[in-house]
Amino acid sequence: MLLAIDCGNTNTVFSIWDGEKFLCTLRTSTHHARTADAYFTWFSTLIKHYGIEPDITDVIISSTVPRVVFNLRVFADRFFNCRPLVVGKPECLLPHAPRVDEGTQVGPDRLVNTAGAFDRHGGDLIVVDFGTATTFDVVASDGAYVGGVIAPGVNLSLEALHMAAAALPHVDIAKPQAVVGTNTVACMQSGVFWGYVGLVREICSRIRAERDTDMKIIATGGLAPLFQQSEVLFDFFEEDLTMHGLTVIHAYNKDKT
Repeated sequence: MLLAIDCGNTNTVFSIWDGEKFLCTLRTSTHHARTADAYFTWFSTLIKHYGIEPDITDVIISSTVPRVVFNLRVFADRFFNCRPLVVGKPECLLPHAPRVDEGTQVGPDRLVNTAGAFDRHGGDLIVVDFGTATTFDVVASDGAYVGGVIAPGVNLSLEALHMAAAALPHVDIAKPQAVVGTNTVACMQSGVFWGYVGLVREICSRIRAERDTDMKIIATGGLAPLFQQSEVLFDFFEEDLTMHGLTVIHAYNKDKT
């Protein structure tokens, strides 16, 4: 069994893969000070709730927060007696090497999304990930990551608006009933919601024009379905794209070694 761990700026996700399907997916907040013992206590408690008795043989980690990697390594070594693969490290091979400016360090999450999307949909893709940041990853016809776009995340934009303007409340993102709001909350929701619809459409349009290719658009991240219901922005929505990408990279490394 493989334990796939995706550590983002906000949440860390653990998924158990039995070779054919994910048995369960667990979420916790990302905290760099959380110890290996604390991870195991949380993990083992929830696993019992699901009634799973996992026999973890391998661990793979993707982390955009470098400070948490050490404790996750200790967690894998101490409790599963294995050395984890860490995406972005030299010992972790990629199915397709990224083609970017020399010296550029590509975020592990973007490499994982690229691997997962190419495995399911082939090449010439734009992967839009609605996370702490909203990222656009461009996948070439041969499966290589060749660059992208980073924009502020939806919730980050709302939080910044609330913090910077004392009179504006904290609101949750939702599709407004009309473009023109008739109260403060509706005005804020409309600005963020329709603003991001326009952002996604315009950036994807410009990427397609720049590459002169009719590229498929793959969406992932928790807020993707919310935006898909308003306009046909994406060709596919992949809820588990990052986790799938981790299994693809792990299988590639197992095959090579």
